[in-house]
Amino acid sequence: MSDRTVAVLAGGLSHEREVSLRSGRRLAGSLRAVGVDVREWDVDAALLERLHSDRPDVVAVALHGGEGENGAVQQVLELLDVPFVGTPSGACRRAWDKPSVKAELVRAGLRTPDWVALPHSTFRELGARGVLDAIVRRLGLPLVLKPDQGGSALGVQVVRAAEDLPAAMVSSFAYAETVLAERFVAGTEVAVSVVHDGDEPRALPPVEVEVPSGFYDYTSRYTPGAATFHCPARLPEATLVQLGETALTAHRLLGMRDVSRTDAIVDADGGVHVLEMNVSPGLTDTSLLPTAVTADGSDLATVYQALVERAAERG
Repeated sequence: MSDRTVAVLAGGLSHEREVSLRSGRRLAGSLRAVGVDVREWDVDAALLERLHSDRPDVVAVALHGGEGENGAVQQVLELLDVPFVGTPSGACRRAWDKPSVKAELVRAGLRTPDWVALPHSTFRELGARGVLDAIVRRLGLPLVLKPDQGGSALGVQVVRAAEDLPAAMVSSFAYAETVLAERFVAGTEVAVSVVHDGDEPRALPPVEVEVPSGFYDYTSRYTPGAATFHCPARLPEATLVQLGETALTAHRLLGMRDVSRTDAIVDADGGVHVLEMNVSPGLTDTSLLPTAVTADGSDLATVYQALVERAAERG
């Protein structure tokens, strides 16, 4: 494996740049520790020249948000015939749009909280007050607002009172032109990572997220000690099995490859509600994929070595 040259792509210009840089550093360090020849490349105007002049055997995408998850960078790598770890560009585009993903999940028989997705222009042209009232009548309170694209809980708001809804909507619109309003589901927040490091994709142990505030926001995600993780999640065995099956079904349904993460809520009756799908799970010290890998008895380097080999074989 040490004779492979791997370029880790991180950074970029999305709102999640700093998180991506942390993911990239951790992945690069893990691979170097086992003898892999690693380059760490920011995604900027010099990327194409680097890919031509110092072409790696495989690229590992550690980008979050923007072009790193919407399929743009993956499309460039495909155009240049550069093998890469991660989901193909077309599936990235599908997974990037949260309302479209939720619609696909429902058609496949999976559960996801009821939702409404509306662009900013609708509120401007039809009147914000009337539209907001209609949303509350449909979804009830509390409800969750989130940008229709992006991750790391940026722009996500939990609204518990109708008078707080206008300000929360403005905050979410700062991150996207379309905002998704979603019925709030109380329960246990979990994340299930899927890796294809063997003959078939497999679900890693579900990670339960415990946050004192009850809301797993950006600060809770990336501040050491702000959240407590339990892996496997403190749920009945049958529910853990259901979570794994749900994550694998969603992974295959959306055409994801190599690695993904399914975020979900388990309600008081044991029902699994899928919240989001992630084509480029975080790899920072507080991220959920590394937590699941450790609980599985492995380590990040071992898993990604296998993913790099799979990508090289595809190439």
